[in-house]
Amino acid sequence: MRHAMAPVFAIVLFLAFWELTVWVNDWPNYKMASPSDLWPAFWRFKWLFLTYGWETLWRTVIGLIIAVMVGLVFGVLMGFSRVLRQGLYPLLVGFNAIPKATVVPIVALMFVGQHDLNTVLIAFMISFFPIAVSVSVGLSTLEPEYRDILRALGASRFTIFWKIALPKTLPEFFGALKVAVTLAFIGTNLMEIVSPHGRGLGALFDSGKTNSDYPLMFAVLIALAILGIALYYVIVVLEGIFAGWADRQGE
Repeated sequence: MRHAMAPVFAIVLFLAFWELTVWVNDWPNYKMASPSDLWPAFWRFKWLFLTYGWETLWRTVIGLIIAVMVGLVFGVLMGFSRVLRQGLYPLLVGFNAIPKATVVPIVALMFVGQHDLNTVLIAFMISFFPIAVSVSVGLSTLEPEYRDILRALGASRFTIFWKIALPKTLPEFFGALKVAVTLAFIGTNLMEIVSPHGRGLGALFDSGKTNSDYPLMFAVLIALAILGIALYYVIVVLEGIFAGWADRQGE
């Protein structure tokens, strides 16, 4: 109960501080919307929030799943091969250093009218890097004595990977996946805002900006935060199932 109430208490405290800050400074809602301004916006556009929220969520999840699959492949290749690691790392770092906001218009022009494809692609591109790097680091730092002992006992490379390397990499993998979740949402919303055919919460945010509807804009931000938190805790549950043994935190 204590663990469950801690994040709820933190969120309530944050909202109270936000409301108090707006009230003390006497800011109008076209300058800074307060939490009390958000519920009317949610209710007024409730069906749009449900529809667009779902569209944002499924594209983000698909992009994240593709990032996991491709990131695992690259991470395993770089983790077990020093040559591939030295060759691919500069390319991955260079690609990740490019601001994705500059890539979004290029992708939107390359696949005009393919909004779903464009959005999933950007979500994948922006969340792929931490997964590949975490898996690579986890595998490349495998203690050599474990590998030598298993080889002396006649274990195959697959057995070494399955019994030692993979379990050791899981904590790093889930740590990177928690970061990738938030990055995927950023990529999704960038495309939804920029694309002329954009749909989703990003497009709803852009509509609020066009109409100077600041409560709607802040309501979209809160909706995105709720989706991000929900998906984050899905990852936490999966981490507890597959890598709960690695949790050494005290109470």
